[in-house]
Amino acid sequence: MEYQNPQTAAVRVDPALTPAAAGGRTVISETAVAKVAGIAARAVPGVYSLGTGSSRALGAIRDAVGSSDHAAGVHAEVGETQVAVDITLVAVYGAPLHALANQVRASVYTAVEKLVGLQVIEVNVEINDVYIAPPVKPTGAGAVAEREAVL
Repeated sequence: MEYQNPQTAAVRVDPALTPAAAGGRTVISETAVAKVAGIAARAVPGVYSLGTGSSRALGAIRDAVGSSDHAAGVHAEVGETQVAVDITLVAVYGAPLHALANQVRASVYTAVEKLVGLQVIEVNVEINDVYIAPPVKPTGAGAVAEREAVL
């Protein structure tokens, strides 16, 4: 007699039993939606960071201890089938700001609708600062000569 494990037996799924008819409820938190939106926004070239000055400072501390908050600078309001997202960001100097906001908006729309499965009704983008990279310090012979001149 051959032993058959009942747990590995083929499970038949009734085609009439769709997810809507199967029963149960799915709840997607605002934090989950905010993280998806934050990751999508950070992926857009020209976005330096997300959040206000205080949240960026807190984020720097988190990064220093090996943690990160992907939802920093993002607020999501989640309904049963729709979501609205607010994003505060810092742009890199030289990026056209209106075009950057439109690219962030499109990226967030796509990511949230695709990954979360909710309809995005609006994505509000606030650009509250522009990051200007510090000047590049000379290296090599010029730096040595400058240091010797100071001595």
